[in-house]
Amino acid sequence: MARLDEGRRCGVAKQDRAIRTRNQILESMASLFNEVGYDAATIAALVERTGLTRGALYFHFASKEDIARAVLDEAVTREGLREQAFKVQEWVDLGLLLAYRVPREPILHAAIRLSVDPKARRLFGTRWPDWVAVGEGFLTEAKQRGELLPHADPAVVSRTVVGSWTGVQLVSEAMSEDLDLAEEISVLYQLVLPNVVTPTVLARIDSSPYRAERLLKEQSRTSAVE
Repeated sequence: MARLDEGRRCGVAKQDRAIRTRNQILESMASLFNEVGYDAATIAALVERTGLTRGALYFHFASKEDIARAVLDEAVTREGLREQAFKVQEWVDLGLLLAYRVPREPILHAAIRLSVDPKARRLFGTRWPDWVAVGEGFLTEAKQRGELLPHADPAVVSRTVVGSWTGVQLVSEAMSEDLDLAEEISVLYQLVLPNVVTPTVLARIDSSPYRAERLLKEQSRTSAVE
């Protein structure tokens, strides 16, 4: 029995190491994509940055293309999202959380970089359709609950905001001023919401640029208790 338990512990430890190594590869290559673009990011540079052998890299990913696909697979995330009284609030939270996390998380940032890179987009597509679908789901339920104005079409609103969100991110990053993405996206929602949300619900929606940080802290505290 003792040998069996020891074997299980060794297996868990190896699995944990494998997960950490995979995440290290993803984050390091994501940083390279962000710094030099898809074409210029090479496996040789990744080996140098991580200190891993090529064998260790290829154990997890067969090629740079596979790593890029894995980065894009991480793009659609609901981390920090919690159930709220209004579905519109959950939809807004989704965008605010992403705005807070993108500048801090290389993988999320790289997913956007790959999506706007012409060659990478031809090879792998983008995750924008997935984001549009997620947003449309929240907004469809919001409309069924009477949270949206009669003219607000969930598909159109979601598609427009995903496009606007991406544009705000790209422009704010390119500007010489030190712009905070969470603040810029907060302004975007303040402009959009009055045109699609009923006045009663609008008065109770929080689109503050500090909301995402609070949500993530609440999630962290809840996880620590559990």
